[in-house]
Amino acid sequence: MLSSSPVFCLRPAKKMAFDLKLTLCLLAVFSLPLVAVAADCECNPGEEDHDKGKSQTLKIIAIFCILLASSTGCAIPTLGRRFPVLGPDTVLFLALKAFAAGVILATAFVHILPESFEKLTSPCLVDGPWQKFPFTGLVAMLASIATLLVDTLATGYFQRLQTSGRATAVVGYVESQDDHERGHAHGVSAVVVASAAAMSSGADDDCAGHDRAQIIRHRVISQVFELGIIVHSIIIGISLGASESPSTIRPLVAALTFHQFFEGIGLGGCIVQARFRLKSAVTMAIFFSLTTPIGIVIGIGISSAYNENSPTALIVEGVLDAAAAGILNYMALVDLLAEDFMNPRVRNSGRLQLIVSVSLLVGTTLMSLLGIWA
Repeated sequence: MLSSSPVFCLRPAKKMAFDLKLTLCLLAVFSLPLVAVAADCECNPGEEDHDKGKSQTLKIIAIFCILLASSTGCAIPTLGRRFPVLGPDTVLFLALKAFAAGVILATAFVHILPESFEKLTSPCLVDGPWQKFPFTGLVAMLASIATLLVDTLATGYFQRLQTSGRATAVVGYVESQDDHERGHAHGVSAVVVASAAAMSSGADDDCAGHDRAQIIRHRVISQVFELGIIVHSIIIGISLGASESPSTIRPLVAALTFHQFFEGIGLGGCIVQARFRLKSAVTMAIFFSLTTPIGIVIGIGISSAYNENSPTALIVEGVLDAAAAGILNYMALVDLLAEDFMNPRVRNSGRLQLIVSVSLLVGTTLMSLLGIWA
């Protein structure tokens, strides 16, 4: 049984506590630099329609809209347990996941990356090397490489741990039977016992091992994916919360609601495929749903002193935006799209290839079109 695997049963309560502490630390790390820029106001912002009362109302609406969209999107893939049409092996699930990956990809390339370029090449950055080198591309590339390394090392580590646990169990079985098999053919008997141990785990042990490896892979993917989401969600949340311009906030609310809904579907799909325990799955969904609203609340708290055109704010936001774009780009292309497009089931079906390809293109198109307004 998968639930009895040594990797998947290691102190779930302590693991949840560790995940909670790690996420809170990440939120603090990504929000503190932006809070610090409140005291740095050197470059005057351009003319905008400032209306504090209307902006405050729009921010409250944004918190509830984004919270509802995020939680709903993350919950949809889990409905496969009640509605088989949404199960992880259905065509609809693959189409929704491809659509969500397209939205995430367009978010990285059309929304986040240009913002980073704009911030790190701003005329307000008169000192330093920012005007002399394309740091946005460099940071995005390094973030993609770092994500690849984390993805590969974590997957390899847990798979080795899983294999080691299974090998130990077989050796223990052989040793427990050794007393009964001693005699003139001890070497032969050890082989026979080892074969019996392998057969006792089921004729489909190789399939089960492959399934466990896939679960480990999906668990790493979902956790690395959520890390990337935290980076860009807290930044965009603070930027929205600190803004006092209704004309800036209004299109952002619509774009973020759309984006968070389908990003939630993408993350929820990874969580379903990873087969997390209910508490772990709910914890990850709650963290995802609350990250942007928490960023908005932080932005509201520092809005009176925050200057988005100060050099410190531009550098911090630009670098973190570039890193988020690199992470989301890697996750969308490698861990979401390649994972499904290279699936033998999809490769062997022209109909499925057409469906997921169209879903991907529709997702990228719709999210890209939102760049006209936000």
